[in-house]
Amino acid sequence: MKQFNLLLGLVSILLVANALGCSQVPPTPDLPTETETPESGLTEIPLPAGYGAHASWIDIYFTDPESQLASQETGGPDGPLAASIDAARLTVDVAIYSLNLRSIRDALIRAHERGVQVRVVMESDNLDGSAPQALIDAGIPVLGDRREGLMHDKFIVIDRSELWMGSMNFTYSGTYEDNNQLLLFRSVKMAENYTNEFEEMFVDDKFGEDVVPETPNPKVSIDDTRIEVYFSPDDGVANPVFEILSSAQESIYFMAFSFTTDEFGEAIRMQAENSLTVTGVMEEEQVKSNVGTEYDLFKQAGLDVYLDGNEGQMHHKTMIIDGQIVITGSYNFSRSAETRNDENLIVIYNQQIADFYMQEFQRVYQLAQQ
Repeated sequence: MKQFNLLLGLVSILLVANALGCSQVPPTPDLPTETETPESGLTEIPLPAGYGAHASWIDIYFTDPESQLASQETGGPDGPLAASIDAARLTVDVAIYSLNLRSIRDALIRAHERGVQVRVVMESDNLDGSAPQALIDAGIPVLGDRREGLMHDKFIVIDRSELWMGSMNFTYSGTYEDNNQLLLFRSVKMAENYTNEFEEMFVDDKFGEDVVPETPNPKVSIDDTRIEVYFSPDDGVANPVFEILSSAQESIYFMAFSFTTDEFGEAIRMQAENSLTVTGVMEEEQVKSNVGTEYDLFKQAGLDVYLDGNEGQMHHKTMIIDGQIVITGSYNFSRSAETRNDENLIVIYNQQIADFYMQEFQRVYQLAQQ
């Protein structure tokens, strides 16, 4: 069924292109088909409005704006997250840019009412919504960042042993209209990293440029998978990302909501000149509104980079390097993310997880426009 829907989507793109008199649509790159099973031990998580994969220490979820259930705002990645909050016994710490999902709002209130310590940090500009106000009215402490830079994180730590993070804001648009991801790590060390970052904001009241690099476990190994953890502006995230791009040997695939970092763009174009495969999709609205977007330079260089075809937002901030490395998180590829906003980014060294991300890249790419 998934393969049929994928074919139907491609036929629809071709019909629309012909109707508009367009002679070209993005060619399909040599990617794994959606029905291929990663040789990893990752098993499928059935999700009515999304895609999921499970291993003993990680769950990965992608939203599916093309799902028929998306318009009903049900069946997405917020379901497993709400269930995890409902299972919390001691603590739930939330750092979120924006919140309006009833499922998450109600799960946090239920946790608070049964005696779980629930604490929330948010972007101040988004505190006046009905969901944050409902948390405050229920007695849950909610702290805004109160500064010009953005509190742009999207993570939850549960019982100091589970970490949920990714690009997905806990909103209806983020979960059902936009391309997003949500990851669950079952790891005390990963949870410790994010708890430490949370308490810098909630307890120490330090945001943006005020914070200091204090990540307790910047490199974590889980079942032979290496994970690097970075927070900005604390850790100078751009440097390790640039080094990974510059060290790529075969391919760079990327999905970018915002891409204005010159150093990343230059590294990618140089690697294309070195005959590496470079393919990308960028959010159309951001390309048209951003000052200094890398999109035009990519096109001038003749790279296989396109605008997204989702009516909502293509909100990923992801790079897949050499089919082995995944770079992802809340961190946009922009100067603000590097120097002003509270952000997080992880690097996962795992071929099977990279395979699963390539399947998401394929879905986004095949809807892209030229």
